[in-house]
Amino acid sequence: MRIHSKPLAYLYLALSMSLVGAYVALSKPLAATFPVLLLAWLRFGIGGVAMLGWLKRPANEAPLPAKAKGLLFLESFFGNFLFTLCMITGVSMTSAVTASVTMATIPAAIALLSWLVLKERISGRVMVAISLAVLGIALLAFAKPGASAHAGAAAGAVTETDPSKHWLGQWLLVGAVFCEACYAVIGKKLTSSLSPKRIAALINLWGFVLTLPFGLYLAWHFEFAQVGGATWLLLVGYALAACMVTVWLWMTGLQVVPASQSAVFTVMLPLSTALVGVVFLGETLSGLQMLAFAIAVSSLALTTLPVPQRGRGKTVLQRDPD
Repeated sequence: MRIHSKPLAYLYLALSMSLVGAYVALSKPLAATFPVLLLAWLRFGIGGVAMLGWLKRPANEAPLPAKAKGLLFLESFFGNFLFTLCMITGVSMTSAVTASVTMATIPAAIALLSWLVLKERISGRVMVAISLAVLGIALLAFAKPGASAHAGAAAGAVTETDPSKHWLGQWLLVGAVFCEACYAVIGKKLTSSLSPKRIAALINLWGFVLTLPFGLYLAWHFEFAQVGGATWLLLVGYALAACMVTVWLWMTGLQVVPASQSAVFTVMLPLSTALVGVVFLGETLSGLQMLAFAIAVSSLALTTLPVPQRGRGKTVLQRDPD
């Protein structure tokens, strides 16, 4: 399915990032139940079963070139494997609110990655945005984590008694940001030769392969009988959203929207994460966390908003070329 409507593509990108933000927060109680690598393996396994029909190459699609195969591996390694490890472990050591502020720096990370890898020029405005992003994360590292009224978020209490774990969790979340930036850049290249459904199925398959040895070992020693029905339902919903729905929505939107322009929709990720953390997990926002969040979101605005330029007697907005 290829869409041609930009408003519909924008909707798909916004929905994708909103769902990612939601499962970033909801992964916290799951990480309190399952070891991270076992959770990742179960996620890819559930997603793989749901997408078996998406693996077959459509009749109108050319065989995979060697370059596409390499990009699929990298897309899964950074966007599935490393992102899952960094994000789930980082959230378990901090909070959903902490993750939401850190994830607000994704557009600046995309700009920085473009400069390092693609040798693209970064404007002064983007340099300021990157500086603000770093400042927001630094403030967050010193902020006292908000209290939680939800039993499932008890794992986050370690940050108050063990600051070293809070710092480690923060750095893992920063790693997740750059994994997401790699995911956005590589994904745009893949959409030129593969359908969104097949991209989702193939990178999920790679994720399953990468976590297979860890998952089998941990599953052998894990007491599955102690997991409640509600947790299993949450796991299935998390797996389908993370492996299937969000990837398909994002890749479908990228067929129409340039990768650089798609960065603006990542604002939905931190907003959704914070909303779920506060509403469903009982977390609270401290004053310093709110300030850090505002600084991080301002870095997003500086990175993605059109640049006003002076024309002949009027102001015009410079937009990204389609």
